[in-house]
Amino acid sequence: MSKNVSYLTAEGAEKLREELENLKGPSRNSLAERLRAAIEQGDLSENADYIQAKEEQGFLEGRIQELESILRNMVIIDDLKQDLNEVGVGDHVTIQEDDFPEETYFIVGPKEADPANFRISHLSPIGKSLIGKKVGDVATAQTPGGETCMKIIKIE
Repeated sequence: MSKNVSYLTAEGAEKLREELENLKGPSRNSLAERLRAAIEQGDLSENADYIQAKEEQGFLEGRIQELESILRNMVIIDDLKQDLNEVGVGDHVTIQEDDFPEETYFIVGPKEADPANFRISHLSPIGKSLIGKKVGDVATAQTPGGETCMKIIKIE
């Protein structure tokens, strides 16, 4: 798995496209208007509106570049050929730790990771430990809370 590749669901890719469209259109235009208004106020060296707008412009343009790079190098995980014999990006993996109830996680790219909603990145400690494992295998991950051992129950 290449570090330059961004693994996204079709839904996640669409959200990023919408954000990019908004940033390149309405957000950029609004910021340009603010900059023009600040420039018209005169002395730019002590013009707080101008300084703030220039900083925001830098962040906006940086985010646009980031989104363009992500979208240029994306792989839609919904389209990946799934090998359900071993855990990979785009799989739903049911695991069990010790005597705790089973939990099912969706393995996604880091841009869509949301552990509270059982979406974990393939680059996270748990995600890395699960990738390549088969049903019945035990994956061990070093987490901030210590070592975690999980048995793979099901791959979908």
